[in-house]
Amino acid sequence: MQAQIRGSDAFSYLAVTLEPGESVIAESDAMSSMAADLDLQARMNGGLIAGLLRKYLAGESLFVSVFKNNTPAARSMTLVQPTPGGIRALDLHNDTFYLQPGAYLASTEGIKLGLGFAGFVSWIAGEGLFRTVVSGSGTVWYGAYGALLDKQVDGEYIVDSSHLVAYEPGIKLKLQLAGGLFSSFFGGEGLVTRVTGRGRIVVQTRSLTGLTGWINPKLR
Repeated sequence: MQAQIRGSDAFSYLAVTLEPGESVIAESDAMSSMAADLDLQARMNGGLIAGLLRKYLAGESLFVSVFKNNTPAARSMTLVQPTPGGIRALDLHNDTFYLQPGAYLASTEGIKLGLGFAGFVSWIAGEGLFRTVVSGSGTVWYGAYGALLDKQVDGEYIVDSSHLVAYEPGIKLKLQLAGGLFSSFFGGEGLVTRVTGRGRIVVQTRSLTGLTGWINPKLR
């Protein structure tokens, strides 16, 4: 399989080429175009219970789509995320990584999708009460609204609400005011997430919450 992330940070997309017999798993409605003779099968990832939990607790689709090339030659397809923004590839080797709700785009067959409790801090911070847990061996593609920034944390780091996309298991989340009581609320920052521990985090430069907050007053 060949997969390339193309486009700008604002409008990234995933170009996938499947060799004969190869397949790729994608979030429902992620396919924007594909060869006419690729086979598509919808399935509940992990079964009925896991699929229902991912849909109603993690904001993901009930079904995932499996695209397989049963032809004798290579075939191509394009996968996109629902919002404009960056896409990243993550190679796992019997590892685990946490994704915020809606970040998962696609993966290879060796990846398992699960659901984990993110904690009430994550929920209050606008990151969701549950998180998607990706594990196993293979490649995961994920994305978010805006450009994606990597940060290696060794100690503590502050991330604004609704900007944390993904993080390693060694990272813990805490909630706090951005500054003093007056500065936090009248300065527009309010509550922020303090990430602690050691590991990598991925932050999005834009948030849908910020976008809706900017648009709504203009629609009145």
